[in-house]
Amino acid sequence: MNKRILAVTLLTCSFATAFAQIEERQYNPNSIDPIALYEQHYKVKVWRQVDLLEKQNKGFFARNGEVTRLMLDLVKKGELDVYKDDSLKTKFTKEEAISSLVRNQAVDYPEWGPSESVYQGDIRKFNGKNYEAQSDNTGVNPEQSPNGEWAITQQGMALTFEPRDVTRLVVNEDLIFDKRRSRLYYDIQSIQMQVFDDVAGFYKQVGIIRYKDLEAKFRQYPEKAIWFNRQNTAQNKNFADAFLLRLFHGYITKVENPDDIDIIGMIQASGGNRFEGVYEVYRQENLLMEKEHNLWEY
Repeated sequence: MNKRILAVTLLTCSFATAFAQIEERQYNPNSIDPIALYEQHYKVKVWRQVDLLEKQNKGFFARNGEVTRLMLDLVKKGELDVYKDDSLKTKFTKEEAISSLVRNQAVDYPEWGPSESVYQGDIRKFNGKNYEAQSDNTGVNPEQSPNGEWAITQQGMALTFEPRDVTRLVVNEDLIFDKRRSRLYYDIQSIQMQVFDDVAGFYKQVGIIRYKDLEAKFRQYPEKAIWFNRQNTAQNKNFADAFLLRLFHGYITKVENPDDIDIIGMIQASGGNRFEGVYEVYRQENLLMEKEHNLWEY
């Protein structure tokens, strides 16, 4: 009898574990308000390019209140994880994340020596700081410098990207039609920060943030996460609410596809030119709008 009870108990536990695992897979862990897979009638993943210098997006890029300022500060403090790609499976370490924000690498100047003769303009390192010689001298300690022979300089220090250097965001989101509630939901998965590389001549990725984590930080720091309403500052909103209300403008650059390439690249790969690719970008936007309209017929 005891063996039978034990066997039934183990079998019940096995079914419960399997059922829990099935239930767990029904929801996207990267979604703020996940919709169960069995409730999704239609789903497509898109990437939108958001130019923060565009007039409609200035609310996210107000002077000293940039959304990128808060994002960069949180990454530097280690409060936000940075991911290697928008699959959100592999994270950078804090050190790797901070190093990706470096615009100019530090210059390693020689250490100061008490017997060395230096000349005006020479830079030497001493106790972790860089000093610039203000006059010719020999054996003068940079930290003491009784007659102003040395001055601390920022020259050669590593420079990180400033908030206003990050002028482009790429929003990765799932468009999901919920068949129970009969409406389309925009489920933002990640936001990628991009800066323009003057040397290479194109935008490059700085870091990818999981939006679920970022939205929580918007709520945690409401005094820093302010979307500026240029029409009525009494109605300024939290960045999280501004994204929820779709107060940003961005055009679709990529729709998920088997080749995993963007729209313009897809057109060029099939023999088209860049102009046709730009046209296709707007056509895809209209196709998605038409798709949403047609879904109401089901």
